[in-house]
Amino acid sequence: MKFLQVFFVALVAFEHIYFMILEMFYWDKPRGLKAFGLKLEEAKISKTLAQNQGLYNGFLAAGLIWAIINENNFVSIALFFLICVTIAGMYGWYTTTKIKIFFIQSIPAILGIILILLKK
Repeated sequence: MKFLQVFFVALVAFEHIYFMILEMFYWDKPRGLKAFGLKLEEAKISKTLAQNQGLYNGFLAAGLIWAIINENNFVSIALFFLICVTIAGMYGWYTTTKIKIFFIQSIPAILGIILILLKK
């Protein structure tokens, strides 16, 4: 069970590292435009906001990695950051009406939460 817990925490962390890279460095490049369904003009206008959002995704990833490294406090740290990710994914779905955000961001975090709580 511990393997699955760490696996899902790591999966969510790596997702957020990827989001950070896309938002901070590729927002107005072909890869970012495709990933977020943007036109170049829109991306140029919102680039600074996207970079800020990417930084926050990096912080979420750092917190999840911290949970993995800190075995003594794994449960509390992982739960906190997985709940943050879940809420962010739900809010993203609500504000953009793209359910894809919920499935990509929240579902892995929810699975991680369930696995942690089952073991607790």
